[in-house]
Amino acid sequence: MVASAGAILRASGLRRWGFLPRTPKLWAGARGSATVSLEPAGGCAWDEPVRISVRGLAPGQPVTLRASLRDERGALFRAHARYRADDRGLLDLARAPALGGSFVGLEPMGLLWALEPEKPLVRLVKRDVQTPFAVELEVLDGHEPDAGRLLGRALHARHFLRPGVRRVPVRAGRVRGTLFLPPGAGPFPGIIDLYGSGGGLCEYRASLLAGHGFAALALAYFRFEDLPEYLDDLQLEYFEEAVNFMLQHPKVKGPNVGLLGFSKGGDLCLSMASFLKGITATVLINSCVANTVAPLPYKDMIIPSLGSDPKRYTINESGLLNFMGIWENPLEGSNQKSIIPFERAQGPFLFIVGMDDNNWKSSFYAQIASERLQANGKDRPEIICYKGTGHCIEPPYFPVCRASVHAVLGQPICHGGEPEFQSRAQVDAWQRIQTFFHKHLNGQKPVQSSKL
Repeated sequence: MVASAGAILRASGLRRWGFLPRTPKLWAGARGSATVSLEPAGGCAWDEPVRISVRGLAPGQPVTLRASLRDERGALFRAHARYRADDRGLLDLARAPALGGSFVGLEPMGLLWALEPEKPLVRLVKRDVQTPFAVELEVLDGHEPDAGRLLGRALHARHFLRPGVRRVPVRAGRVRGTLFLPPGAGPFPGIIDLYGSGGGLCEYRASLLAGHGFAALALAYFRFEDLPEYLDDLQLEYFEEAVNFMLQHPKVKGPNVGLLGFSKGGDLCLSMASFLKGITATVLINSCVANTVAPLPYKDMIIPSLGSDPKRYTINESGLLNFMGIWENPLEGSNQKSIIPFERAQGPFLFIVGMDDNNWKSSFYAQIASERLQANGKDRPEIICYKGTGHCIEPPYFPVCRASVHAVLGQPICHGGEPEFQSRAQVDAWQRIQTFFHKHLNGQKPVQSSKL
């Protein structure tokens, strides 16, 4: 009998996957004898690998595996790959290369990172981290497009809150966000997590970080509840309140916190590290070293915005906008005033750079940072550059978002990235981010590398 989606989600939500049986969960095919096996059983965290295998096939049997999930708004994402069973009738995705489909080669997690939206320009994000994504896996006889009957089926719950992680909404003074706390008494090393110019509150990266021992604050800064509607109304004092909130929290290990920023959130993190106290480590994902989009006031000063000309955008062959060319060079003329004085920062930097970033000249900006820090007698920052990787570097196994409709601009934007390269970059970057924060916030050894 095939387990229903409701049954899997009820088990995942009410009993939590950590309390389900440790033995591999098996689902028999609805109209065949093949059995799909998933390890770990009963679901796992989104950033954990899962081992997928199929038993009961004929020796050398050609099959097609299909994966699908729906987000909270009903958008469908799908991937498929063609395989051949070994001489014992076993198919193990950790050992068997895909022969075609959404990807080729030995890619044990390919059915996740290769998921593509049914409707173009839809980006997979997790809006409610308290519920898992349910991934449906199907095994079909033969190779698509000529695949035949259904041989086996499984539902796999991928969670964003590990067992014991606590989600705490934050409405403290002006600060709006969500604090995620690891299990245990604490205190824990603290991280403030900022996303980009789409606004709102994005929780899933912070929720996953809490599963690795960090007290992580997903911080909204515009277009959320009573926060400003536009970036023009931002003040650095708001972020200072957030830092003080973390440092005063009994579950956060002081005397400093770390910052993690993506895109526009990255240059805000640079400004925080440069002007605010209590920050000892900063990670920037595809960010600019100048203040962008709108001037940023702080006390009696204002950091001007980097000059731009929106008319300099380009449109690629797919009709997608590329905004990388609209920004002026921060090293030239009056634009130098927009460069954030990050040489004032007290802690080290880690720059995560996608070499195929179509939104920012991320590699160029990281090089500016390196030269400026060294010219001011500071240590050279750690810069990790990833070939074939675009703007939207997410936690592991998220599908690569090469293009989407920008939440504020309402226009289709090209982000860049090749799925095969970026899928590996996301696994590696996630581990390096944890290693960096454990080292500078906790003094711990590097995290263990991925099993896959």
